[in-house]
Amino acid sequence: MKRALITGITGQDGSYLAELLLEHGYEVHGIIRRSSSFNTGRIDSIYEDPHQHGARLKLHYGDMSDSTSLRRILELVVPDEIYNLAAQSHVKVSFEQAEYTADIVATGALRLLECLRDHSRASVHACRFYQAGSSEMFGAAKPPQNESTPFHPRSPYAVAKVAAYYYAKNYREAYGLFIVNGILFNHESERRGETFVTRKITRAAARIKLGLQEKLYLGNLQAKRDWGHARDFVEAMRLMLQQDQPDDYVLATGQAHSVQEFAEKAFALLDMDWRRHVEVDPRYFRPSEVDYLLGDSSKARQALGWTPKVTFDELVSRMVDHDLELTRQEQTLRQAGHVVAASSMDRH
Repeated sequence: MKRALITGITGQDGSYLAELLLEHGYEVHGIIRRSSSFNTGRIDSIYEDPHQHGARLKLHYGDMSDSTSLRRILELVVPDEIYNLAAQSHVKVSFEQAEYTADIVATGALRLLECLRDHSRASVHACRFYQAGSSEMFGAAKPPQNESTPFHPRSPYAVAKVAAYYYAKNYREAYGLFIVNGILFNHESERRGETFVTRKITRAAARIKLGLQEKLYLGNLQAKRDWGHARDFVEAMRLMLQQDQPDDYVLATGQAHSVQEFAEKAFALLDMDWRRHVEVDPRYFRPSEVDYLLGDSSKARQALGWTPKVTFDELVSRMVDHDLELTRQEQTLRQAGHVVAASSMDRH
């Protein structure tokens, strides 16, 4: 039985990856941060009581800012594969918390790579490492972007991801470790956080439809992104670590759509005209914008045999259906007199 360690297991990608690896017969270990409230909602469906004999999902407290905890977990788990998905991944927030973003995204990756290097020296057990990159690393680079495109990051988050990419590449070349970089273009899902623009749109559209919200405020409507479904993308992550040699891969659908197109489609699915409900708020513009990201994943398609399955239209439809059901539940609770915590839609 293969053993995998996932940082960021409670996030969108981590939860889908954990499910996938369990389906493939892995024992899955995840690193979670200590919090006064439960933040494991995305993996509740696959959670197993650690007291249960044969449980294949196990969680460990740790943090990307604490190398001691990372080292301890690595020595305890002795994984065959490590997937580093942990990050402060909100681009707009990275401008407000640049130092924290750099510490978790860039230096955090370095801490984990250092732990891997020492672990590899002390153990005959070979371990393969996946580093999560981002299309934001390309920033202002001319589309379409592929593995040969020079990086031109436009946010502290993107700069930190570029640093993590080069740390991973350097450790692969310097120490002969099996380390791959996956440069993933935008991948969304029903599990996307509500402050990310796609989920912000579908959640708001559903709440406006049922009368729980009046307006949706967005930033740059003309920004274009290459959007796919996260479940498709985690399949490629696993495939990267099954290859004979480590390499770096771009993952993308090869189609770009604007934020406005996303909003139009989401509202249209609920028989609404987006123009009546969406307003542009300058506060949501970034200090330096990324206008157009479009990925060329020819290398991954050929080398890994990977092809994204979920289309843009299906992605939007899935997210709208999911958020409409959530909003109906919220509406039922409100009608029954229950106090419902304010949605992030009410605050952002």
